[in-house]
Amino acid sequence: MKILISDTVAFGAFDVPDDVRVVPVDELQPVPPQHRDAEAVVIWGQNPDIGSFLADLPRLRWVQTLAAGPDALLALDLPPEVIITKGVHFHDKTVAEHALALALATLRSIPLCERARAEHRWATELTGPRPLHSADAVTTLIGSDVVVWGFGAIGQEIARRFSAMGARVTGIAHSAGERAGFPVVGSSPDEVDAALSTADVLVMVLPDRPDTRGALDEHTIGVLPDRAHVVNVGRGSGVDEDALASALREGRLGAAALDVASTEPLPAGSPLWDAPNIVITPHVAGNRPIGVEERVSHNVRALLGLGGEMIGVVQR
Repeated sequence: MKILISDTVAFGAFDVPDDVRVVPVDELQPVPPQHRDAEAVVIWGQNPDIGSFLADLPRLRWVQTLAAGPDALLALDLPPEVIITKGVHFHDKTVAEHALALALATLRSIPLCERARAEHRWATELTGPRPLHSADAVTTLIGSDVVVWGFGAIGQEIARRFSAMGARVTGIAHSAGERAGFPVVGSSPDEVDAALSTADVLVMVLPDRPDTRGALDEHTIGVLPDRAHVVNVGRGSGVDEDALASALREGRLGAAALDVASTEPLPAGSPLWDAPNIVITPHVAGNRPIGVEERVSHNVRALLGLGGEMIGVVQR
């Protein structure tokens, strides 16, 4: 068996049977003719020509995506016999770390400090004693109410990071209950509104689905307290960007920090660039998968019937 593995990341050794050959390839280029007999690929799958890449593999049985979500692969309508496994847990820690960094950046007024630095100005408006908590501003995670909207593996890791900083964390998911030791409310409009209405920080980790597109719109922004900070490390489609920019300009939100956009790269004409109190990073929260070697090694053995079940199989 031959497996093609994206050469975009320097992976360690794969613990696979001796008759399994692992071949690094450039997934942005056509499959080399000598490797078109491969039965499996481990790729990001995000480039526009990935369909052509996979079409060059007539013996394809399995695609392991390095991305957290398999959206790009599902859009290709691959033959039903081809197994797709998603990159579940590959990015939990890195995305959670980035979400925490974005939240702290806005809470500690880093955008204002950066503007003052560009002006060679000491930001005296930030200096001096002040209360830990105030009615009109959120400046700390200590004792804050954080809502994580999208409470899968990454959302739960985010919850642990924010909780460690002293926040009270509530998740929003399809069903209410408790996950990973945190209270979770359901995703009905009334439940979402109730959770958002007291949030100091909202962290969005929503996937791109019809029911999540535009989840943060004029209505849900209006439900949030004016002092609230919004962090999005899910999908850009979850945010009405015009509504968000307007809310920031009009002081109806405290701040926003975005690692994703509805169109990427974010167009130069987007109103978000000039909105106040915003941090924008270019979709870099993940991109450094952790645990790929172990997962691929396990899934290879499962695929070959050597024990265990494949992890991350996408139901289609």
